[in-house]
Amino acid sequence: MSRKIETVEDDAGKVTTYHRHPNGGGLIGRGADVDDTSFISATSYVEAGAWVGSGCRVGGGSWIDRKARIGHRAVIGEAVYVGPGAVVGNRAHVGSHSRIGAGAVIGHGVHLHGDTTVSPGSHILSRSKPPASPSSRSRSDGNCRVRKAA
Repeated sequence: MSRKIETVEDDAGKVTTYHRHPNGGGLIGRGADVDDTSFISATSYVEAGAWVGSGCRVGGGSWIDRKARIGHRAVIGEAVYVGPGAVVGNRAHVGSHSRIGAGAVIGHGVHLHGDTTVSPGSHILSRSKPPASPSSRSRSDGNCRVRKAA
């Protein structure tokens, strides 16, 4: 299969070459490894050295930076930045407009809401439980209410 090479020049005048992904048309940098079963939106970039597993979805305007790894069946929302060397685990979900810092690790199956920022080098390895509703946590008199297990 012949791949059309495209060049992009940034504000500083640096020219980078990309090819279009067959599923979605996203721009894939030289040396990036993106499975053909993944969907990469036409307005997204996967930089050189990055790896994207099978069955992933990368939303519009997202940028997967150098040497980042996106696990199988992970979902990356719209306008998400995944920093250099960051890892997003299998079946993880990163909500739109989120930022994952360089070297951060998002574990398998973790779901991050939109507009989330993960600091460089941070590790989020388990799913967080949503907070209990106010009515189940405390009463108006300040005493805690405890529910019996069924």
